Amino acid sequence: MIQKKVTVFLSLFILIIISVALWQIISQQRSLSDIENFEECQKAGYAISESYPAQCHTPDGNTFIQYIGNELEKQNLIRVSQPRPNTLVSNPLSIQGEARGTWFFEANFPVRLIDENGVELGIGIVQAEGEWMTEDFVPFNAEITFSSPPSNNGTLILEKSNPSGLPEHADQLHIPISFE
Repeated sequence: MIQKKVTVFLSLFILIIISVALWQIISQQRSLSDIENFEECQKAGYAISESYPAQCHTPDGNTFIQYIGNELEKQNLIRVSQPRPNTLVSNPLSIQGEARGTWFFEANFPVRLIDENGVELGIGIVQAEGEWMTEDFVPFNAEITFSSPPSNNGTLILEKSNPSGLPEHADQLHIPISFE
């Protein structure tokens, strides 16, 4: 009789352990399938590689890359040291970096700040801090004041000066930012 009770108890115990393990596996798979981008992967606590841009790896083999705008494809034309992609910014926004002289016209170029819905929050003019009539990099700076954003995220857009207005001469650098 005691042996029968022990056998029943062990059977129930093993069944409960198997059920809990299966529930955890199914829950983890469901939560993994809910992850759709880098931020969600990071919030879930998965491994972040020390690469640029950062990458988040889920246990099921998915990799999500942090969005940094088009910084890497424009790095031979324009480089921004402040603000860096995905940083918190405050008002007024200070902008510093360097651009090829061909990015400027009359020693400046326009900059815009938009929220994640495309609403323009502020505009400004970036000023060269040196001789701009060169093909070399020229340091620049600017400061723009912007209206209070309705959302937490936005994009800083640095536009190549294009006095001709021709689309083939237009270019932009997009930097994703977050508002304090």
